[in-house]
Amino acid sequence: MQVTMYSELAAALGATVLMLRLVDHRPWRDLGLAKSSATTRAWITGLGIGGAANLFVCSAVFVAGVARFEAAPAETSWVGAAFRVTIVLLPAALAEEVICRGYLFTVIRDSIGAKGAVVVTSVMFGLLHLANPGADAQSVFIVILAGVWLATVRIALDSLYAAWMAHLAWNVVMAVPFHAAVSAQRFEAPGYRAVMLEPAWLSGGSWGPEGGMFAALGLAGALGYFYARRRREES
Repeated sequence: MQVTMYSELAAALGATVLMLRLVDHRPWRDLGLAKSSATTRAWITGLGIGGAANLFVCSAVFVAGVARFEAAPAETSWVGAAFRVTIVLLPAALAEEVICRGYLFTVIRDSIGAKGAVVVTSVMFGLLHLANPGADAQSVFIVILAGVWLATVRIALDSLYAAWMAHLAWNVVMAVPFHAAVSAQRFEAPGYRAVMLEPAWLSGGSWGPEGGMFAALGLAGALGYFYARRRREES
């Protein structure tokens, strides 16, 4: 099991507490982390939109014939592997949200506005993935687009918890039922695993389903959902 995510999360939360309590003296609600931001609606909307968006992506690569399942050793149980993978992805998603769409997002938004904060933190989110194996211009661009989507979730629901759930659901759909790579990272895959085929620009290649153009379409659809939702609320 990978446990470095827990130390990263502890560092991110520690730095956030330090800045909020000892430097800026700001409330947790400024970061979308107050109790009022942890509503049932925020949790469910985040999980639903993240899961649905990636379910579309993973289904599309198979329907298009650019992915297939292959047999893999079943040395552990499917349920046990799913549990272990999820408890790794949980803190990993929260750490990235706290770093990219927590305190930094808030202070950048206060300085240059929400649109500027979305752009800056999304580019930063993409650059953080440059160290992943097989990173290229297309995969990083799609991660940046994912950053725009996650920032939109945070703004639309005024909740970092919702962005965390969207991020988590997106990753879990790939890693647990499909046993696909997540940003080029492989996890336990007892019994079978998803393999992306050529062309890599469509399937995502070694990066996994989120590195191909179907991922861009899924993220665009998720952004469209929030745009339509805002238009309905305004009207």
